[in-house]
Amino acid sequence: MNKLKEKYIKEVVPGMKKILGVKNDMAVPKLIKVVISSGTGSVSDNNKKELVEKSLKLISGQKPYGNPAKKSIASFKLREGMIIGYSVTLRGERMYDFLEKLINVAIPRIRDFRGLNASIIDEVGNLSIGIREHIVFPETSNQDVREAFGLGITVVSGAKTKEEALEFFKLLGFPFKK
Repeated sequence: MNKLKEKYIKEVVPGMKKILGVKNDMAVPKLIKVVISSGTGSVSDNNKKELVEKSLKLISGQKPYGNPAKKSIASFKLREGMIIGYSVTLRGERMYDFLEKLINVAIPRIRDFRGLNASIIDEVGNLSIGIREHIVFPETSNQDVREAFGLGITVVSGAKTKEEALEFFKLLGFPFKK
């Protein structure tokens, strides 16, 4: 079993039951999914699109799907249906594996990192992290990196409020500012 999932079962569930004052394990928030996305913009260069797709595949462990443009914009040389970004949705074991790697390896490798801000949690309990350089993940560090691109990572939880989500993510091990 994954270490993060084990931590969730043995530490987070009892801790959240105590904080929320509930008796049932099913009333505790849980992780639903993780969405990793990156935009390629209106770049017509296929090399950058291939680099983004290949790197997301290495980072997540599954094939990303392309996000097509909804409208044509002439000034950006963008046509409807062109791929302008890639996304990956992780659930189950892959989600726990990715989150463990994110918390223990990738976040500490971010340059000038002093902790996550509590404002990255929205009102319904989802955590959204923006990473400026994809090279913080160990899978991509040995590649010939010509261009570094950013990632957006959204962790969707079953928390009902922002405060509940903040406690939940702190118990999971996300490093927040004091």
